[in-house]
Amino acid sequence: MKIYHNPRCRKSRETLELIKEHGIDPDVVLYMDNPMKQKELKDILNKLNVRAEDLVRTGEKLYKEEYKGKILKENEWVKVLIENPKLMERPIVVKGDKAIIGRPPENVMVLF
Repeated sequence: MKIYHNPRCRKSRETLELIKEHGIDPDVVLYMDNPMKQKELKDILNKLNVRAEDLVRTGEKLYKEEYKGKILKENEWVKVLIENPKLMERPIVVKGDKAIIGRPPENVMVLF
């Protein structure tokens, strides 16, 4: 199991704790420090079964100032998320060919 984790995010911390409470020691990816590569993000989007735009945190100031109302193609949104990992919903938990967004943290239960 792998968690794309932001330690500054309460939901991300809660999701990681829930995973550990179930006896799992996941690989922790600090995606804010080590942004994803295009192939990795596309793989996650496929496992989540969502478009890149669906993974964007629309409440972020950066989104409101730079991207709100813009119509971008899928690859353009992928590039935006790679260049601005703060805009990505979090946490993302991956197990095998499945992935979930840990909002709420209990979403992770489907992967146990």
